[in-house]
Amino acid sequence: MRGEFPFETIAACLLPDHLHMIWQLPPGDSDYSGRWKEIKSRFTERWLAGGGTELPVSESRRKRGERGVWQRRFWEHTIQDESDLEIRFDYVHYNPVKHGYVRRPWDWEHSTFRHYVAIGHYHKDWGETRPPKLAGLDFE
Repeated sequence: MRGEFPFETIAACLLPDHLHMIWQLPPGDSDYSGRWKEIKSRFTERWLAGGGTELPVSESRRKRGERGVWQRRFWEHTIQDESDLEIRFDYVHYNPVKHGYVRRPWDWEHSTFRHYVAIGHYHKDWGETRPPKLAGLDFE
């Protein structure tokens, strides 16, 4: 899909009921919606073909071609500066702890956290306590 709709994944975290992504799009391109539509569509097709299940949807959602695999909306934010990026970067990686899945981000295998430990951005034990700059942040 990246060949058709290029983007670079800066950070990611996959949780049982939602996911977080930080992408860098090409200059002048801000079509997050188009990319999410394609990802959701292609994933749903493969998911259902492989025996995955879906939740029931209303008649109005069905008429719009929506399926019961994904939620309708997503939260989008354009990063303003390095400080803004770092806050959201930490939020993505701290999310499994926030939701009670693990004690520290290192213990969650389904994110880019371990990659950033390997390259020295984080220490393995980062996030055992809520990082101060994330206090009060709740943009799910």
